Amino acid sequence: MDLKEIQNLIKFVAKSGASEVKLEMDDVKITIRTGSESDSKTTVQYAPVAPHIPQAVAPVAEAAAPVAPVAVPTEAAEEDESSKYITVKSPIIGTFYRKPSPDKPLFVEVGQTIAEGDVLCIIEAMKLFNEIESEVSGKVVKILVDDSSPVEFDQPLFLVDPS
Repeated sequence: MDLKEIQNLIKFVAKSGASEVKLEMDDVKITIRTGSESDSKTTVQYAPVAPHIPQAVAPVAEAAAPVAPVAVPTEAAEEDESSKYITVKSPIIGTFYRKPSPDKPLFVEVGQTIAEGDVLCIIEAMKLFNEIESEVSGKVVKILVDDSSPVEFDQPLFLVDPS
């Protein structure tokens, strides 16, 4: 949804007299709240639906329609905490697996020390199983994806403490 469509939606809601409208699509969630007709204020909240992909709040040029960002304090705290760690990201789209087969042990666990070149996980894409190797040495601090979950390109998978 682009800026023009959002502006048109704000105008439509303001004219309709509705006090609040929520719109949720695949990649965005928009909430528009209007005040009483005497103050003619409109508040718009624009937030991404997927929590792992922060998006900027779309600016609205009209003075009567200020944009209010949705506050997510837990993500900000996690970013401060994780800034000293190296994030291992997915190089491809596929299904994330923590072990080579159901009857085998996990590749890595939280707290385990890894070396450069160690296999961290497997990502299945189109019936091909791709081993994801570590590019850094260190200690696995956090595993960010559940086993057998779909992952996107460049999605964070692991946090590694290089010290």
